[in-house]
Amino acid sequence: MDKTMGGYLQGTVSVIVNTILFVLKIWVSIITGSIALAADAWHTMSDSLSSIMVIISTKLSSRKADKEHPFGHGRWELIASLFIAMILGIIAYDFVRNSIFQWQHKQGVTYGIIAIIVTIFSIVVKEFLAQYAFYIAKKTANSSVRADGWHHRSDALSSAVVLVGILFARQFWWIDSLLGVIVGLMLFYAIFQILKEVISKILGEEPTPELVHSISGAISQKYGSDLMIHHLHLHDYIVHKEITMHIRLHKDLSFEQAHHIATDLEKIIDKEFNMDATIHIEPLDE
Repeated sequence: MDKTMGGYLQGTVSVIVNTILFVLKIWVSIITGSIALAADAWHTMSDSLSSIMVIISTKLSSRKADKEHPFGHGRWELIASLFIAMILGIIAYDFVRNSIFQWQHKQGVTYGIIAIIVTIFSIVVKEFLAQYAFYIAKKTANSSVRADGWHHRSDALSSAVVLVGILFARQFWWIDSLLGVIVGLMLFYAIFQILKEVISKILGEEPTPELVHSISGAISQKYGSDLMIHHLHLHDYIVHKEITMHIRLHKDLSFEQAHHIATDLEKIIDKEFNMDATIHIEPLDE
């Protein structure tokens, strides 16, 4: 499964399922008069919005490179992840604010049996969507799909808070407020993880030791360790990656021989790792 198809598939499934859940939760909130379920329903609807954003970003990032954007449009995925993190931040803040408000005013929550059924169903479905998004993100390395997975999990957590409130609200009026703050803090941690990954990619990352070892191994199979590869830099444009490196060659080699070796290495890296390589040549005794 390629990245574009994975983004479309995950986003489409998410929009359809979240819309169904939204209708169910709104219906239950109306017949029970539950404000918490109504808020949880709109939280679910916000997942549909973020999934639509994933679909749009997947479409934009799949566009081919052009004159204005010679490295492609893959970083639209990172921009989408930033927007999803902003949505999660608003939801987390609202959780904490409402929880503090409920605790200050000693507001309890009362639900019926139908609320329990719908809430449990929502938790199971939303966690399934989260796992599905994480699976697609792992297969396609799509950061916006991974961020959407965290959004699904945030909705599962919010439904879990409602469920706990349903089960223990009569014994402990304050438990809904306490769990709301806990979930809010968990969401802020998820936001931190999303932003950490996105910002790291935007700023530029050092090649992992595993990647360096793999590239060195592929080159050594043909040239041994004589090239002394060093000074590797990775330029990640999401749908397109470039790597620069230095190699050391014997100073007695002709210009044509050195050029042939560098070109051969670029072909190896393109074939084995699907990366464009730019190689700087240094004399061995420098």
